[in-house]
Amino acid sequence: MNRPLSSAERSAQRRRIWLKEEADKARGSRGEVGLMEFWLRLARSRMAKDAEAGRGDVYPGFALLCRLFITAMDQRVAGDGRIWSDLLRYAEQVVAKHPPR
Repeated sequence: MNRPLSSAERSAQRRRIWLKEEADKARGSRGEVGLMEFWLRLARSRMAKDAEAGRGDVYPGFALLCRLFITAMDQRVAGDGRIWSDLLRYAEQVVAKHPPR
């Protein structure tokens, strides 16, 4: 028999369900652009909270990720898709291994 979930586990479960529902709604209303905008809004909100909590390194970290993404896009346009495919493969692995809490 399974034990009842603790309040922290219930909260995490509700958050995962909410994230999935909101992502599905965003994709349903505006396609992949809507999904991207949803994750950007969520990231911006989380970065602001992290900065308020004294973790200001979140901004240079995000800037570096943006530069990486742009570099990967530029290289793909130039005919070298290795960075792009490696970046997507790595991102999929990380997200699959660490679902949202």
